[in-house]
Amino acid sequence: MESTGTGPLAAEVTTRADSFQHRFVETNGIRMHVVEAGTGPLVVLLHGFPESWYSWRHQLAALAEAGFRVVAPDQRGYGQTDQPQAIEAYSIFHLVGDVVGLLDALGEERAVVVGHDWGGPVAWHAALFRPDRVRGVVGLSVPFRPRGGQPPLSAWRSTVGESFYQIYFQKPGVAEADLARDVRTTMRTMLYGASGQNPTVPDLIVKPGHGFLGEIAVPEELPDWIGDADIAFYTSEFERTGFAGGLNWYRNIDRNWELTAPWSGARITVPAQYVVGDRDVVYHFRGGGPQLVTNLINHVPVLKQAVVLEGCGHWTQQERPAEVNRLLIEFLHSL
Repeated sequence: MESTGTGPLAAEVTTRADSFQHRFVETNGIRMHVVEAGTGPLVVLLHGFPESWYSWRHQLAALAEAGFRVVAPDQRGYGQTDQPQAIEAYSIFHLVGDVVGLLDALGEERAVVVGHDWGGPVAWHAALFRPDRVRGVVGLSVPFRPRGGQPPLSAWRSTVGESFYQIYFQKPGVAEADLARDVRTTMRTMLYGASGQNPTVPDLIVKPGHGFLGEIAVPEELPDWIGDADIAFYTSEFERTGFAGGLNWYRNIDRNWELTAPWSGARITVPAQYVVGDRDVVYHFRGGGPQLVTNLINHVPVLKQAVVLEGCGHWTQQERPAEVNRLLIEFLHSL
């Protein structure tokens, strides 16, 4: 294992996929691949799109050294975890159920759940649905968003239009073919394009004839936080699995709105932390900016800390591992 420093707060620069313990567990009707490190109170790390457990490679050792049992799964539809065929098998109930079943499989009653990107809504809703099993929650990039008054895709169509990327993702097969055409280019473009090093924050609009990746100019030499081994790992995974599993999460957005009707107006009641980059597309999108953080306290009353990382883009824990590790460990110890 290579490291840029010593101690649990250092940025662990681990690029070997076999540096940690890998195994499979049965949870919620699927076989899930998990990566583990350390002993102590349980911390579950949930990745986003299009990623895998590997997006937490810098956190696993750091949190373990700080005295925690850390588990990073490939979530449903990703990596070595099962990829159900039915689109409706990727609802928020299924995704949170996978986390609860994971705790059961690990023999743990409670955990702190940390989520980045799409892993954020899973973590927030695990805390919302099952506060008896979640003793703390951390969202990276994506904040908790309360249920709106109309189906989300209808709202996007009326405010942004049919070219919004989440609408582009709805038709099975279209985005899959787009992203799988050249997986290495897809991963390089997405990781650089949404990073803090891209001088232009993406607008999330799919322009006709350009596909999801648009016209992002990717330099030959990527930022130092994206190594060749990182690109190779992600490329290998998605060349093997395709992108359908992750895209099916988007195809349940309106279904999730319907399913969560009983929780309208409900608030997160467990201790929470939120971390976002000031160059994250999520931070800049409509209704975002500083107001995004200000609004969060209305829905997460036990928000212990909200941190905006200057110059950081969307890939929070990969772009700023040392800072994220420090913030996570401080939050975990505060519990």
